[in-house]
Amino acid sequence: MPRFFAFLRAVNVGGRRVKMEELRRVFESLGFSSVETFIASGNVVFDAARGEAARLEGRIEEALRGALGYEVTTFVRTREELASVAACEPFGREADGAAALNVAFLKEAPGQGAASKLSALKTEADDFRLRGREVYWLCRTRQSESAFSNALLEKTLGLRATLRGVPTVRKMAEKYAAPGARSSG
Repeated sequence: MPRFFAFLRAVNVGGRRVKMEELRRVFESLGFSSVETFIASGNVVFDAARGEAARLEGRIEEALRGALGYEVTTFVRTREELASVAACEPFGREADGAAALNVAFLKEAPGQGAASKLSALKTEADDFRLRGREVYWLCRTRQSESAFSNALLEKTLGLRATLRGVPTVRKMAEKYAAPGARSSG
């Protein structure tokens, strides 16, 4: 059965607390199996009999809205897509010693001109690389000292996004997306 990864926007931030057990129950109610959460920031791993990412995203968003009472934008990736995101090194050695390396998951690949819009956000502290439906953010200072934010990214690209630390994504990929990784259920 295909494995998928859901990255949920605005879970356990801004006063909206959701227990991971509740997230697992919502995903299981959709008929998904081997549902697991990965750290308490809205990362859910699940197996689904079939479905393309956009269709799965819609089903999950609808179920979460019903269960939680607010919108939770959802970004779904396949096992292969997550492995590719985790393996990507868009800054090469430039990332060595950086304070943070993050990836923003987008619903779709941004339109023409997105790379130049991201380039306009570049500062001494922040740099960006676009690759498909992901934007990589290299932060050379503490993120709290950067003027960049998820809200600014969304405004710049005109797309919803959610940020994750690349180390977290790599740990997820190692545990769940590596060749031979099996469902726990």
